[in-house]
Amino acid sequence: MLRLNQRVLDAIRQWFDPRVDDVGASPDYRFSLANERTFLAWIRTGLALVGGGLAVAAFVPPLRWAHAREAIAVTLLLLGAATAIRAVDHWARCERAIRTGAPLPRSRYPALLALIIGAGAAALLVLVLATGLRS
Repeated sequence: MLRLNQRVLDAIRQWFDPRVDDVGASPDYRFSLANERTFLAWIRTGLALVGGGLAVAAFVPPLRWAHAREAIAVTLLLLGAATAIRAVDHWARCERAIRTGAPLPRSRYPALLALIIGAGAAALLVLVLATGLRS
């Protein structure tokens, strides 16, 4: 358990380590800038999910199903937080791979995020249609 905690702390420390220049050789700056643009795109996605969660919590009237509005809002907020955390992890791993000449790390997160958002959209469609048909 102690080793796992230390590994987690080391990984988090690497995310915020400003001395990424100490790892490997300095790459063509365009690769680092492309990695940074990808990171910022993921951050925008996380912010959009958080904004959507806050909008649902603030503006959607209570739904007929118990706590459905709160469940949707919390899900969007958690997904936004996970996306932001995943963004910094992926940026750090890619930056180290670029600097050391290693293959870029693979990630299943984009596919997972797309499946979750697609399933959530389908569930919301059913919820909207069911609510509209009962009115």
